[in-house]
Amino acid sequence: MTGEAATPTIAVVRRTWTSAVAAVVLTGALCVLVTVPWWAGLGLQRDFIEFFTLLCIAQMWNLLAGYAGLVSIGQQAFVGIGAYSLYMLADSDWGDVHPLGAVALAGLVAAALSIPTAALAFRLRGGYFAIGTWVIAEVFALLTLNGTDFGIDLGGGVGAIIDSAAGLGSELRIEGAYWWALGLGAGSVLLVYTILRSRVGLALTAIRDDEAAARSLGVNVLRTKVLVWVVAALGCGLAGAVFYLNLARVDPTASYDVVQWTAYPIFIVVIGGIGTIEGPIIGTIVFFVLQQELANYGAWYLIILGSVGVLAAVWMRGGIWGVVERRFRLQLFPVQRRVRLVR
Repeated sequence: MTGEAATPTIAVVRRTWTSAVAAVVLTGALCVLVTVPWWAGLGLQRDFIEFFTLLCIAQMWNLLAGYAGLVSIGQQAFVGIGAYSLYMLADSDWGDVHPLGAVALAGLVAAALSIPTAALAFRLRGGYFAIGTWVIAEVFALLTLNGTDFGIDLGGGVGAIIDSAAGLGSELRIEGAYWWALGLGAGSVLLVYTILRSRVGLALTAIRDDEAAARSLGVNVLRTKVLVWVVAALGCGLAGAVFYLNLARVDPTASYDVVQWTAYPIFIVVIGGIGTIEGPIIGTIVFFVLQQELANYGAWYLIILGSVGVLAAVWMRGGIWGVVERRFRLQLFPVQRRVRLVR
């Protein structure tokens, strides 16, 4: 008597052997990075602060453009809002919040202000959306610059010193900023990874591929876009607060600098690999190395960076990580769902 053939069971899997190895390696790297303030000088800690804040902002821009299709060139608005919210909350003339705790509140202020800006920006599409976000950022910069016209002294064009942060002393302030920056860098990667593995991630993928089709399948496109817009604003606001906590002063020109806080993250994402979690990590490493090596070349520094970005866009489809992924079939942060037959 022949028994009936067993019915195969279908399982949905995401984890790969490379992701398991990556998890171990990245956990070990994080453990090493946690010890940096105990053995590294203040200069190295400042470098890490800049690295992790750029990584956070790049991950946030990649979440917007790479997954939601929202190509913004105005993320400097939320960096500046985070920086000046830190000043207003922590400075003795405005509030009595400890500067290390004011960082979190500054991020929430940026997230809150992103909601009314979304009401304006989301009326635009494509290139108009990109230009609109830049205009909104310029409006925030002008409001900050001319704050005295509204009865708020934000230091004008010369900026202001964050007295409470400066009062902590260089060592304590930079160490606190480092812990925050490390948390932002690692947290931004984990947050994007978690979002993309959720139902929101599925909605984002559908919206990126075909917005009209996603809407016809029941995806709430507007709500999903607003969610990632607010999340990105929160990340940028926290990054701005941490970066200027490190400096203990705010400056409207630097805080709302479109080159440093939007052009550089776009460069990072493009050369690393847009639409991937690994791309901004690789891109930040490459950018930081280029920045350190080319800093003494004056105007040629930006020309070389721009040339590298153009070459990466033309010759490396999907950026550096896209080439690596296609060549070696590696996935460090797998978010796709794969079907496997289980006997």
